[in-house]
Amino acid sequence: MKFTTTLLASSAIVGAGTLAFADAHGNMAKDMTLVSWGGAYQASQDKAYVQPYLGMHSDVTAVWDESSAEAVAKLRAMNEAGNVTWDLVDVVAADAIRLCDEGLAMEIDADEVLAAAPDGTSASDDFGDLLVSDCFIPQIVYSTTFGYRTDMVGDTPPSKICDVFDLEAYPGKRALEKRPINNMEWALLCDGVAKADVYDVLSTPEGQEKALAKLDTIKDDVIWWSAGADTPQLLADGEIVMGSTYNGRLFSVIEEQKQPVAMLWDAQVFDLDGWIIPAGLPADRLARVMDFVKFATDTQRLADQSQYISYGPARLSSAPMVGKHADLGIDMAPHMPTDPNNAQNTFLYNYEFWADYRDDIDAKFQAWLAQ
Repeated sequence: MKFTTTLLASSAIVGAGTLAFADAHGNMAKDMTLVSWGGAYQASQDKAYVQPYLGMHSDVTAVWDESSAEAVAKLRAMNEAGNVTWDLVDVVAADAIRLCDEGLAMEIDADEVLAAAPDGTSASDDFGDLLVSDCFIPQIVYSTTFGYRTDMVGDTPPSKICDVFDLEAYPGKRALEKRPINNMEWALLCDGVAKADVYDVLSTPEGQEKALAKLDTIKDDVIWWSAGADTPQLLADGEIVMGSTYNGRLFSVIEEQKQPVAMLWDAQVFDLDGWIIPAGLPADRLARVMDFVKFATDTQRLADQSQYISYGPARLSSAPMVGKHADLGIDMAPHMPTDPNNAQNTFLYNYEFWADYRDDIDAKFQAWLAQ
């Protein structure tokens, strides 16, 4: 699905330094194709920085494409065809590393391209360790975790990740993402592998088979999802008893839609999400993207996003500015994955592992699904 937003307001230049990227005539493109994940997350991006940016520029059009889940494959295909139609792409950190390694994403100097913090702290210091790739522009810290129907779990709601594998205590359908990431880690944890050893085990064919064997125990009771909005809808419809998705999507179904759903934070998997700029854009399109991304990732804009969804902003300078939900008026900090009450047992996602092993394990996982 795609939708278009067109501004009808006055013109302004944000970050004049980006004009250095314009073509020989100083031109900047009048339209952008932005790629994201759809649903509540994309809506938060649109409200926090796309709409404000469009409101400052006349005759600029932004088109959303909800293809981030297929970003790596589609950028590979576009590059092969010599026709890259996307201007800015939202991806998880591991995909950014892969795209950067393959030359499909543009390397940037954070301190030249991104805005400094209000107190003058450089962008590289403000983002810190979250700059996990030379091509990656972080936006949020989020987690993948589980939601469950409070009216379908009896008197003892699930409290541990391994309850997902307990069909006797919690009968009914589950929803899991149709990819190996996170599922393989949870499977190994619930098959007795120590948290510190998960990736060492998963790097071996035997470890991969061990994870798939554990997933086999619930395979017949799983609905596989591809879009982040799928699990919240399945929960709202009562088609599943529990399911994994991004914590911000669960916040939406719980707090905004008031569905009988609660969060299972145990072994939530922390991850990063951000932008990459496709390599090889024409000068006028690159100039527009650079202008937009400097605005969209400044301290204020990343803090503003937390008004609409419960993801932590990637800048240190944005964190103190996290306040109340724009519509609900509730404090957002307790709904963040990083809140101490929610982060008592987290699992740290290994970007480098999945950048190295993703293609091979993907192939094995999809073959297992087809059996």
